[in-house]
Amino acid sequence: MAAKTPDRLIAVGVLRGAHGVRGEVRVKSLTADPEALFGYGPLTDEHGAVVLTPKSARPGKDHFIVRPKEMKQKEEWDALRGRLLHVPRARLPEAGDDEFYIEDLAGLDVFTGGDAPAGRVRSVQNFGSGDLLEVEVTGLPATVFVPFTRADVPVIDMAARRVMIPDLAVWSEPGSDDPAGDECSQ
Repeated sequence: MAAKTPDRLIAVGVLRGAHGVRGEVRVKSLTADPEALFGYGPLTDEHGAVVLTPKSARPGKDHFIVRPKEMKQKEEWDALRGRLLHVPRARLPEAGDDEFYIEDLAGLDVFTGGDAPAGRVRSVQNFGSGDLLEVEVTGLPATVFVPFTRADVPVIDMAARRVMIPDLAVWSEPGSDDPAGDECSQ
């Protein structure tokens, strides 16, 4: 599980490869305000190494065309296609009231209605059909996936660092539908 520190890296964009032969690159933003991506400073890989420092950006069809500070050949940028671009959590604006960053759900305790936690959110995954909470259920050797919907996760209390999943037992039963395909024994 990722540590809850201000320098924890958060994915905010995806490198889509070179744009033309003048050194520009295509970047897809993963932020709520797509243009905000370029105000966070240098964009790094998952280890914190700078990949791209935007000098300017203009909108493309479903991405931005960025003039980077870094000088690379077209082939070098194309080799980075699909690379997630990150910034430290501390560079992101604070979430508003009743808002949170989905990354901040990892590590929250999971309650089903009682006073004792029934597990912990390990991560948030998306395999193409919507967000899923990956939950480490107390006493189970494998994690389970719970759809991240208001019906399945009706309460998120960031101040208390907990979520409520009343029907967690349904998702924890052997043979229950696992949206990821197989149980994940990590």
